[in-house]
Amino acid sequence: MLVNFIEMLNKAKKEHFAVPHFNINDLEWTKYILEECQKLDVPVILGVSDGAAKYMGGYDVIYGMVMGLIKDLNITIPVCLHVDHGCTETCKKAIDAGFTSVMIDASKLELEENIKVTKEIVDYAHPKGVSVEAEVGHIGGTEDNITATETNATLEECIKLVEETGIDSIAPALGSVHGFYKGEPNLDFERMKLINETLDIPLVLHGGSGIPDEQIRKAIECGTSKINVNTELQFAWSQDVREKLTDDFDVYDPRKIIGSGETALKEVIDHKVALFGTKRW
Repeated sequence: MLVNFIEMLNKAKKEHFAVPHFNINDLEWTKYILEECQKLDVPVILGVSDGAAKYMGGYDVIYGMVMGLIKDLNITIPVCLHVDHGCTETCKKAIDAGFTSVMIDASKLELEENIKVTKEIVDYAHPKGVSVEAEVGHIGGTEDNITATETNATLEECIKLVEETGIDSIAPALGSVHGFYKGEPNLDFERMKLINETLDIPLVLHGGSGIPDEQIRKAIECGTSKINVNTELQFAWSQDVREKLTDDFDVYDPRKIIGSGETALKEVIDHKVALFGTKRW
């Protein structure tokens, strides 16, 4: 069933586990993620970046695809269809298409402007039952060919953003990056714990790919309730597809080429769900 993330993340915050957010890039990835999370009997958040939405044909196409897969695969776990790093225009398009959750990313703006943009989306989303995530501070790294520098969020910024917008979850920049890490991740666990204890809403960790398992466990101990994973899925899938193309020069059926990465992708999903301690529903 398609739901917003409020119930699943509040449960995660209360019971000290994290819900996986896996980015989808095409029909096959969506199918693999839904199948594996159904098998594991855990809730899942399907993240769609603006770049992925354009690639797949738009938000109406993605909504229809996800709803069709849920029906035909008999998916009974809670599924949240979520915009990842959306702007005002794309968040509204996704909501109108039937998405159940959005992340409005105005973090590159000054705090007051971030609040103004985020509040506009909250006012648009909440009457429709759509959950809203927002970011404060700047998460570094590269995503969808966009590179950003890193600036950690402060407790005061987090409090102000939450109180003045009414968002349902917050992604404070605390040392994680998008893409692969150059060197060791440097997460501010002390501030993460303080923000979690101060705020009533769940915390989100972006850039979950490449963070060592022990740091992921510590982040969850410090209150992180949603962890975004994309790059590790892409890397594992591409490794097996590349091997298939190298070993079987005569293969040309796109179903066989794309499908050769299924096992590797599902293995990453299995590992992340176990690592996050995601509770069966």
